[in-house]
Amino acid sequence: MSEKNRFRKRINKRFIPNIFTVLNMYLGFSAIVLLINGNPIQAAWFIFSAAILDAFDGKLARILGIESTFGTEFDSFADTISFCVTSSLLIYTTWTTGLHPILAIIFSFIPILLGTIRLAKFNVNSEELSFSYTGLTTPLYANLLFGYVLFSNYLFGNLGDPRIGLALTLIMGMLMVMRFELGVMPYLSFKKGRKNNIRLISGILLLVSIILWEGLLIFPVLICYILLSVLKSLLRSEKLAIAGRIKPDRN
Repeated sequence: MSEKNRFRKRINKRFIPNIFTVLNMYLGFSAIVLLINGNPIQAAWFIFSAAILDAFDGKLARILGIESTFGTEFDSFADTISFCVTSSLLIYTTWTTGLHPILAIIFSFIPILLGTIRLAKFNVNSEELSFSYTGLTTPLYANLLFGYVLFSNYLFGNLGDPRIGLALTLIMGMLMVMRFELGVMPYLSFKKGRKNNIRLISGILLLVSIILWEGLLIFPVLICYILLSVLKSLLRSEKLAIAGRIKPDRN
């Protein structure tokens, strides 16, 4: 194959992960329209679908060997729309009724502010490109908030207690800019070892369960996952601190 044909083939491949990113952005914009029109339940499913697409674009780029700075930046802009702006709009239209307008705007601004900081840190920190993410990711943050809406709607027929919603907004927002490790998705292959196979099968079963139970499991699963990750990081930090205080015996 000539050098020119190789270049054309590589250029064509570059469109594949970017298509997933565009679809992610489209779903995020659709969710914004739904929220404006008073349909947060439908918007939640669009955000859930956007998160699935977001999980695939980077993996496809790595599999195809076409990772690029443009792809990383483009993905971050899409995530800002799909997970930061939509979260802010959800908060403002759902949980800020009765608050002073300034407080309502401040709470609603949290996802945009801390989410964009999180995305910027991801882009400049090479450690983020390893096998774990540092801090809560914007898709997980958005799905936690929208998952709470689905959870409350399924069990209680409402959109959630505003006090709980605003507490989640602030606490989980802070976790986006704090240092703790979250494991990434499993490899999309059954040839990566027993541990990866278990995680992959569990993820598939969880995805099916979320659809069958109309999103009921999104919120409790994400809460448990995040809390366990934070606890694990705290225990690891404590072990490192203890190890640092122990001096080797010179005798």
